[in-house]
Amino acid sequence: MLKVLDNEGHIVFVNKRKSNFGFLFSYIRFKQLGLPYPTIGFYYRILAWQPITRIVRIGLSSIKFFLKNFSRPDPFKSGYIREKFIKGTSGFLSLIDKKSFYRRFVKEKTDPLLYLIEIQQTIDTPIFIVPHLMFFSKAPEKKNPSFTDMIFGSEENPGRLRTLWILIKNPKQVFVEISDPINLAQYLSKPEMQGIGVAQKSFVLRRHLLATINRHRHSILGPVLKSRVELKENILTHNRTQKFILDYSERKGIPIHQVQKKANAYLEEIAANYSLNWIYLFVVALKVILKTLFDGMIIDYKGLDRLRTMARRSPLVLIPCHKSHLDYLILSFIFHLNHMPCPHIAAGKNLSFWPLGTIFRGAGAFFLRRTFKGNPLYSKVFSEYIHKILEEGFNIEFFIEGGRSRTGKLLTPKLGLLSVILNSFINGACDDIIFAPIYIGYDRVIEEKAYVDEMQGGQKEEESLGQVIKAGRFLKKRYGKVYVNFNKPISFKEYLDKNNVNIDNITPDKVKAMCMDLGLKFINDISKVSVVTPFGIVSAAILNCAKKRFSYDLIETYFETYLTYLLSTDTMLSDTLQQTDPSAIFKQSMEAFVQRKIIDAASKQKELDITGTMFKINESHKSNLEYYKNNAINAFIPAAFTSLAILEADAFQFCSTDLHSTYAFLQEIFCQEFADDSDKTAGFFVRKTLKALIDNDILTPHITLPDTYNITSVGYRKLKAFSSFLTTFLESYLIVLNFYERYPENTATESKDRLKKIQSIGNRMYKRKEIERIEALSKISYKNADTFFISTGIGQPENRDKTNRYLEKIQHYLTLINR
Repeated sequence: MLKVLDNEGHIVFVNKRKSNFGFLFSYIRFKQLGLPYPTIGFYYRILAWQPITRIVRIGLSSIKFFLKNFSRPDPFKSGYIREKFIKGTSGFLSLIDKKSFYRRFVKEKTDPLLYLIEIQQTIDTPIFIVPHLMFFSKAPEKKNPSFTDMIFGSEENPGRLRTLWILIKNPKQVFVEISDPINLAQYLSKPEMQGIGVAQKSFVLRRHLLATINRHRHSILGPVLKSRVELKENILTHNRTQKFILDYSERKGIPIHQVQKKANAYLEEIAANYSLNWIYLFVVALKVILKTLFDGMIIDYKGLDRLRTMARRSPLVLIPCHKSHLDYLILSFIFHLNHMPCPHIAAGKNLSFWPLGTIFRGAGAFFLRRTFKGNPLYSKVFSEYIHKILEEGFNIEFFIEGGRSRTGKLLTPKLGLLSVILNSFINGACDDIIFAPIYIGYDRVIEEKAYVDEMQGGQKEEESLGQVIKAGRFLKKRYGKVYVNFNKPISFKEYLDKNNVNIDNITPDKVKAMCMDLGLKFINDISKVSVVTPFGIVSAAILNCAKKRFSYDLIETYFETYLTYLLSTDTMLSDTLQQTDPSAIFKQSMEAFVQRKIIDAASKQKELDITGTMFKINESHKSNLEYYKNNAINAFIPAAFTSLAILEADAFQFCSTDLHSTYAFLQEIFCQEFADDSDKTAGFFVRKTLKALIDNDILTPHITLPDTYNITSVGYRKLKAFSSFLTTFLESYLIVLNFYERYPENTATESKDRLKKIQSIGNRMYKRKEIERIEALSKISYKNADTFFISTGIGQPENRDKTNRYLEKIQHYLTLINR
């Protein structure tokens, strides 16, 4: 960037506080890197840094000038700085130093910024002002400086002795950042800069530069760090909290001191204990864990840099998907290593047990209960805590799916915490919020066995110290790579402007609607940057071939079909799929499945030639394949919906509009399974998918008829390969509909009771072979189907016909896929 600026104009580096070391460092380091480097130091005394011969020449010239003019030479008035500057020499100036104010306002010496403005007004080439920041530590500024800070200077602005000590003790912790440059010519042409004098323009520019540098520093170090006690006191004594406590006390008839005691206990339960010491400790530990468990991390650094830039505007709200307990640590680890403040992380109260609770609190975790229902005091204390940390300027991380995904696919959004954050913004906690949808994925998750057990009907094991001790066995295994991708950040302020929403008169219903819209958008944005791995594609191929015995070549054919589709839709693929020959990576995946006994050779052989062998699925590990498949399933859903719509059209020639109604119906019935982009119509997805199916030799456009397509000779088989992604979900929904057909009035019963009966019916249907996939016996799919069907009115006696229509439709779809 600096080289480009140097070619287009003149560069002046600007730092906040005067620092001879900062000037000298920039001169030497930038020169070593072959970048434009500053040689003109505005009001910097650099005589002692010059070669002796140059010092002598400067001294003689100064004496000569004094004898002639009885004054010291002024490089501003003499035009020396202007001449050097216009010839291409870069400059360096400071906005704050002990003598600058006195120099400008009392002695009326030249203000460097005013001088630059005057030069800019007389030349055509732009002057680029580049904010320059030097950091001696990643530690945020403390509200109360220590004795050492008062004597030797703070870490933000160290004195000479402290600077020397840092350079001797740990020179690697010193780093430099530059902010986005300001084109002075463009800045002066802004409407607000018209009609004011040059002096006033320099004041405005100075304030803007200071604000830019302060925001940049804040985005790297975080806000001023207050103690946990001080934050608690600020929250509990705030007028909003006190008014609520008083009203609650009167309404419930409870003495106010008891209510305050309970509010304090709730805040103690919730609040983080953000500490750099704990963060440093967990970063060191996590380095060891990640190196032991994984083969590396693939990080989207372009996306991270974009996020760093947005962080200079407002607090970040990081919204990653949630596949593993490691998710809590991954982003903090990446942020710390890339000079960004670690976020405050929303964690379930189940993780607050000793000793992890203490460690997580120290690393920035705050804890919340699964539900706030029936406890308005807890809800108020939690809301005020979120308001306060946003007001202070801390970043927040929370998981839009609520809990970890046990199925492998993205879950529908949980909107409780998002609603609290939006209401905090509406109540003035901050000027803007930057939402950042983030994908965190793994070749394999360390909780895979536990997830598979739960998918097969087992109970979730509560987190405890015993689990932590048992987790040591995971360190003996390898789990592939970790993938972290960042989608484009979303400014909530810009979102409001785009949707013409005025927060001054916003209603609760409008906030609820915004939460739903944003929640679905976040899920879609995460899906768009999700990484598809070889295990996901191979698992889908094995399950979708729907054969008890299958050959290596058959699965490879499915694998190639799916991979071609993913490439044609620009889906993000793991680095192994991009860098390795597809047939080689397919073979490696099959060998891994055989080694882990997920699939077995159909017949025993002394020497296994994997490429010429028949295989069968090990039924006890079938859920492992389902989990891997679901990790990739979102990338295939448009193709699955479109393929099933083509099969339902039941013609080798069709028009794209013939598919819209079926696609829209599938979107509707699976709305709890797959979040749709609300801005896009069914027609948009159909058109986009048809293009990919043409690339896959499944369809050919009609030569003369517009928007008309023919199925190729191999197309029918491939259409079934894509539509088979829906088989498991269709069978799960069929089970739930059978429950409502048998018990049409059961919506009045508790959800848990309904699910027990649904599970019983599902097990019976599987034993009778009325459904084929054991994976369809999923509690999570049952819940999603139950939620959807209740929303449509199914479960009421008067809607028995609707139940039958859905039953017939789903049975018809399963027939189309399986025939």
